[in-house]
Amino acid sequence: MLPTVSKGRAPSHVRSSPLLPQYLRRIVKWQQMDIEYTFWQMLHLCTSPKVVYHHTKYHKQTKNQWARDDPAFIVICCLLLIVATSAYCAAYSESVAHAVFTIFSVLVFHFLLVGVILATCCWFLTNNYLREEATNSHVVEQHVEWLYAFDVHCNSFFPVFMVLYVFQYFVSPLLLAHGFIPVLLSNLFFMVAISYYHYLNFLGYDVLPFLDKTTFFLYPIGLVIIFSPLSILGGFNPTRYFMNLYFR
Repeated sequence: MLPTVSKGRAPSHVRSSPLLPQYLRRIVKWQQMDIEYTFWQMLHLCTSPKVVYHHTKYHKQTKNQWARDDPAFIVICCLLLIVATSAYCAAYSESVAHAVFTIFSVLVFHFLLVGVILATCCWFLTNNYLREEATNSHVVEQHVEWLYAFDVHCNSFFPVFMVLYVFQYFVSPLLLAHGFIPVLLSNLFFMVAISYYHYLNFLGYDVLPFLDKTTFFLYPIGLVIIFSPLSILGGFNPTRYFMNLYFR
């Protein structure tokens, strides 16, 4: 990842910036993507997420970077989002134009734009407040790569996608009904998805040996556990809320 020739004494996270253009160029080169490994990661993110981040250490040892150099994960996530959102639109959308707008909104704003914002916030937070300083001048300072922060977001998002876009779709007729049971189930869906997102976020940064106090990323789970019962008691149905936001 690091250039062989460098000018000046720029920090390592600044010197690694050429990775992003190379990453973007590979997005249009499907034949260079490791699709099989990507699906392996997606499966284990839902079942054994620690295994995925254990392999991240090997990636650092072999390629001297924490971030993926293969854009297959984000490409497949985008394709799956398009398929899932299209299924919702086929069931609930009123017109083709509205369906196209909904798919575009979910892909560009909910996944990519929100992902860029969250990744940037985590990248800034970890590099400025959670990073341990080098103990002596002979130790190379390490920084969280922005692309790695975005990788962590994508990893954390995939189980959310499975819960709120896939599983929820098949039980949406029940969740959209009135009554206590739909409210309870809908809140449980969102509580599990959001909590798991933050847990995977924690795992993604906890694996980096130069970060300290990464348990900070678990704190939002406490808020979710507190507010979910209040939401249930208040009769708030998050599934109905978001479905009304998009389709009514």
